[in-house]
Amino acid sequence: MTSLSTHVLDSVRGRPAAGMVVVLHDVTGEAHRGCTDDDGRFRFDVELTAGRHQLVFESGPWFALSGTDCFHPEVVVAFTVQPDEPHVHAALLLSPFAYTTYRGS
Repeated sequence: MTSLSTHVLDSVRGRPAAGMVVVLHDVTGEAHRGCTDDDGRFRFDVELTAGRHQLVFESGPWFALSGTDCFHPEVVVAFTVQPDEPHVHAALLLSPFAYTTYRGS
């Protein structure tokens, strides 16, 4: 089984994106919700099985809290967990009009 963590950075302000809601949709379709901490991080308290999963970052509501317009109201990151993989870290660099995602360590 595999654990999962994420980290969101506001690339415009150069700071962690604290307080962003993140939803994990696992291979069964079950949804698990979380919210990034003051360092922009969240670790899901679930064990993932091998297969395709999705993280949905609720960027629109997060930007709206600061009165900032954005182009992407949510960012969906699909990823595949390999069998016997101990941990996956999916990171997101975010601005109001663009984003980049990568697999962290």
